[in-house]
Amino acid sequence: MSACTEKEMEFCVFLINLLAEHAGLSTPEIYRRLTDSGILDGYIIPCYDVLHTLGEKYLVADITGMMRERGVLA
Repeated sequence: MSACTEKEMEFCVFLINLLAEHAGLSTPEIYRRLTDSGILDGYIIPCYDVLHTLGEKYLVADITGMMRERGVLA
C-alpha cells in the first residue's frame, strides 16, 4: 500500500471489511487481491476524495465490478 493519510487508511480498512463480508472471503484475501490487481494503490487511494462520499452499495458494486474485470474476483 502506498503512503496515505490516516483518513484514507481508515477508509481502506472499512472498504476491505465491507468487500470481504460481501464476497464471503477473508479480509487478508481481499487485501491481497486489491493490492495484486493494483486497485488499492491505483484507484481506491487516489480516488478517496470521491469514493468516501458514496454509499456502501455503490462502493461494493463499483469495486467488485473492477475486481471482476481484472480477473481477481469471480
